[in-house]
Amino acid sequence: MAATDGTGPDSSPQKPRSIPELIRKKRDGDRLEDEEIRSFVRGVTEGTVQEAQIGAMLMAIRLQGMDLGETEILTRALAESGQQLQWPEAWGPLLVDKHSTGGVGDKVSLVLAPALAACGCKVPMISGRGLGHTGGTLDKLEAVPGFSVVQSPEQMRELLEHAGCCIVGQSQELVPADGILYAIRDVTATVDSLPLITASILSKKAVEQLSTLVVDVKFGQAAIFPSQEGARELAQALVGVGARLGIQVAAALTAMDSPLGCCVGHGLEVEEAIQCLEGGGPPDLRDLITQLGGSLLWLNGQAPTLAQGAARVEATLDNGSALGRFRAMLEAQGVAPKLAQALCSGSPAQRQGLLPTAPTKEELRTASEGTVEKIQALPLAQVLHELGAGRNKAGEPLHHDVGLELLVSIGQRVTAGTPWIRIHHKGSGLSPKHQQKLQEALTLSSREPFVPDPSFRELILPPSMRG
Repeated sequence: MAATDGTGPDSSPQKPRSIPELIRKKRDGDRLEDEEIRSFVRGVTEGTVQEAQIGAMLMAIRLQGMDLGETEILTRALAESGQQLQWPEAWGPLLVDKHSTGGVGDKVSLVLAPALAACGCKVPMISGRGLGHTGGTLDKLEAVPGFSVVQSPEQMRELLEHAGCCIVGQSQELVPADGILYAIRDVTATVDSLPLITASILSKKAVEQLSTLVVDVKFGQAAIFPSQEGARELAQALVGVGARLGIQVAAALTAMDSPLGCCVGHGLEVEEAIQCLEGGGPPDLRDLITQLGGSLLWLNGQAPTLAQGAARVEATLDNGSALGRFRAMLEAQGVAPKLAQALCSGSPAQRQGLLPTAPTKEELRTASEGTVEKIQALPLAQVLHELGAGRNKAGEPLHHDVGLELLVSIGQRVTAGTPWIRIHHKGSGLSPKHQQKLQEALTLSSREPFVPDPSFRELILPPSMRG
């Protein structure tokens, strides 16, 4: 007869499931409880879960998915696996950031962080390195001699006090569990899992103690998502989980079929970012920066509408205040003051001598006349990667001087023999294979010249902003 005094076997606390049991549970499509997710992340951080088990769990999540509640707990557990950044209380509503899922020629962060700082925001940007065909923000900034992306939490606070913004790498003190999962995702074909992407992005932003975040979710041939629909699914997950974490997250869906701006490659992109900070630069780049910045200022209550927020960002580019913040950030992160001044006040020709410069510059010409219909970003990035601008595995060195300049723009009419691209590289000449791949990236048509669509297509708003 069973005991009825509360001491029988049925009333004993349930024994925690083992890691293989948790993997089996998710593999079979069941929902993981909060403590089960926390227990798994704890094991990852402490090193008690084997790498093979981590890979198996990641694949189970990739195949079976997670609901918003599970993704929220995974995000919180990752964020709590390391140190939390601490800021003065008065900074609370001013703490903002932007994240991009990665594209070709995407140097937006280099311009937007100082522009937002010039608007009175505090921008503690924890950024990443490039892997595969996309360039990393940290790699671009390291093209500037002396720039240090390694900053402690205490140094980050000093940077925000002095310059209003910083762009740093993910240190071992911050979100260590995410670093472990990210490395294993990369070699287990689980990079494209929506809950894993969401938790990875938002855990890093949660430790920044942000009030507002805008995520640039790219779609198209050179993006992680080929279609706008796939990008929208991630955008909605980021916005939904962000709201549960107490962060106002908006997600912009932006096209990534053609390179952003005219330059691709680390040193060349820094130069183009400075042109933009001086009030110039390619119109498509300036438009995306002001739209993303305007969205943040509107969401954060610092502008009554998105358009007025965008106008505020534009003003910082035109009046030199964003450039001043950029220079302050360079100096605060290790760049010699004379070099920072020369970069931010010299002519383009003078700047080229200060940044890494490739020994060979080679132009390709159009084979016929026509209107520039398409310039495919992916093959261009792949050729640059093969020429040394990218890395195949984490930790590999790369060449900051390798890159390209587009000499024509989409919608422009060109004659046969027009130089359309200039490649900066270290060899004596481009191979026939590379020349062919580059030429195939350009599509000409017979239609009249036209104005291309802006890359900013859609903005997914947090629940609090939906009327």
